[in-house]
Amino acid sequence: MKTDQPLTAQERFLKKQRQRKIQIHVAQIFLLAAFLILWEAAAAFGWIDSFIFSSPSRVVETFWTMCRGQGLFGHIGITLAETLISFFLVILLGIGIAVILWLCPRFSAIMEPYLVVLNSLPKSAMAPLLIVWLGANMRTIVVAGMSVAIFGSIINLYSGFKEVDPDAIKLIYTLGGTKKDTLFKVILPSSVPFLLSTFKVNIGLCLVGVVIGEFIGARSGLGYLIIYGSQVFQLNMVIMCIIVLCIIATLLYAAVNLLEKQYLKRH
Repeated sequence: MKTDQPLTAQERFLKKQRQRKIQIHVAQIFLLAAFLILWEAAAAFGWIDSFIFSSPSRVVETFWTMCRGQGLFGHIGITLAETLISFFLVILLGIGIAVILWLCPRFSAIMEPYLVVLNSLPKSAMAPLLIVWLGANMRTIVVAGMSVAIFGSIINLYSGFKEVDPDAIKLIYTLGGTKKDTLFKVILPSSVPFLLSTFKVNIGLCLVGVVIGEFIGARSGLGYLIIYGSQVFQLNMVIMCIIVLCIIATLLYAAVNLLEKQYLKRH
């Protein structure tokens, strides 16, 4: 007759980790369900004004109505496309400019205060100027999305490049390597985890910038629907669009987070 063998320390640790993850997911689902139930009950019993605060049932009804007759998925697709375009441009420009700053320390010393100032500017105040300069089109919305993330991305990436192990850099030079060898064999490979964590922040910032741009000068997109709904007092539409934006932000973050986990597993 077989008897269950006691778990090893590693197995007990892994079991506790799995149980902890399950508990966290259950708690998250419970909190969301409790919030939705309380929100629906408050609207049904008159604790809150359902015209102003809406309710989950009204939001779902508005969602289906707009899907059938008002091209909601078209607006979602436009906002998502603008966000992804601005995100990929931020990646390319952020890495490129950070590399230039690392290659040219004197240039980086000159540009550092300007980058700090540009990063601290309120981007919502810049959006009307972008509309005037570039016109009310998709290009302007993409630039608005980039403006929120690009300067902070450059600063963070450049700081990450400077924090790479100096002993590894010295080893490359000792073996006769050049600055190019140092960049491609030490700096960039060592910075990949830092790059991925920066991208997780940037994807949300690009979405914020795109919505700000759509507030000002768009004729489509979720930001446009929020402004339109508030102007005609269709607050169910406004809240529905906000919830959709939250879902999009969560999915985009999860996608980048999954990419980071896959990289860490392989390395």
